[in-house]
Amino acid sequence: MMIKFYDTAVKKSAVFIGGEMNQNQLYEYAKETYAEYGVDTEKVLHILKETPVSLHCWQGDDVGGFEKAGSELSGGGIQVTGNYPGKARTIDELRCDIEKVMSLVPGTYRINLHANYADFGGKKPADRDALEPAFFESWLDWALSKGLKIDFNSTFFSHPKAEGLTLCSKDKGIRDFWIEHAKRCREIGAFFGKKQGDPCIHNLWIADGMKDLPADRKAYREILCASLDEIYAEKIPETYLKDSVESKVFGIGSEAYVAGSHEFYMGYAITRGKLLTLDMGHFHPMENVADKLSAIMLFIKEIFLHLSRPMRWDSDHVVILNDELRLMCEEIVNSGRMKDIHIGLDFFDGSINRIGAWTLGCRSAQKGLLAALLLPRKRLTQSEDCGNYFERLALFEAAKTLPFSILWNEYCRRCGIPSDREMSTLVEAYDKEVTSKRV
Repeated sequence: MMIKFYDTAVKKSAVFIGGEMNQNQLYEYAKETYAEYGVDTEKVLHILKETPVSLHCWQGDDVGGFEKAGSELSGGGIQVTGNYPGKARTIDELRCDIEKVMSLVPGTYRINLHANYADFGGKKPADRDALEPAFFESWLDWALSKGLKIDFNSTFFSHPKAEGLTLCSKDKGIRDFWIEHAKRCREIGAFFGKKQGDPCIHNLWIADGMKDLPADRKAYREILCASLDEIYAEKIPETYLKDSVESKVFGIGSEAYVAGSHEFYMGYAITRGKLLTLDMGHFHPMENVADKLSAIMLFIKEIFLHLSRPMRWDSDHVVILNDELRLMCEEIVNSGRMKDIHIGLDFFDGSINRIGAWTLGCRSAQKGLLAALLLPRKRLTQSEDCGNYFERLALFEAAKTLPFSILWNEYCRRCGIPSDREMSTLVEAYDKEVTSKRV
């Protein structure tokens, strides 16, 4: 089948000669342009608005949490770079920052919490194995007041008992401590899910591994499997809680061996009926993480994605609209199961304006989804099925220069969110008026 390509800009240029187009005219122009490629922009904008993204709380305070005054990220195989002034020091400051980000980002969002963000109300903090839903009630009240639903993460770092192994530890006391922590976190997640009327995704990631070659790789994985089975022994309705497990190729201090590898957790998720978390930074730099999605979705009901940007390793740079993000978003859309793919953000950069980094990364995630939804997928498939691979490639290339920015601006306008240019100005103003004064 032959497909005609139109230089729509040339074809319609005469219509607007002599005056500037307003946003409505620009949108109609873009709508007609995409329609010629078989893309319904109204349907695209509707799908985008209905696709939630889980907004991670830890960009605002460098993953420190609030277990005690001045809590900082430590131990457990991760780190934050940079010391840009003005990070959130209290729960109130963090929520204020999140609200600011939400005012600058279009779309539908959830909030993704870590267990170390418990609110103890000024009382003595409970240890990780004694956490209760009551310590997160203020988060739930705040989230519901902002129209947000909550996802949750166990926290296996920044703790004296996380300096070595946790769920893989041969020390039963250490292992039992962290098993109890995860059980408590599942209880908290179920509390969120019940109260918000929507399942909370509880994500579990540990950094357990070895800096140098282990004597017995199998032994630690056997222990990890048994620990997980104990954690998940209590059956919680999926209407309240969905459990997900997250792998990593290596971490700081675990360069030679990580017990929770991709193969381990993929096998565990398939055999135990769990969600599998794919973090874009948790694989070898030469792996195409997007390509894994279509393969795994054949065998797993649901996936939890962490959108991130590795730079040679899992460095959690701010998400930008690069090829990796585009490809991942294309696979999400092409899966035909967008509701089974839960999208979360996972980056933290303390080297630049944190609110700006947060906002830019969130907006880039939305842009990636929009770009994927705007691909002329039906025509691409038709070309492929006919064996016309030139036409397929030409369509991919043509899509790159279609008036995407007009659709993005229209989406922001409909969501009541500033344009890219306005966003930068508002971020700088917030920095001047609020975060720069946190000394």
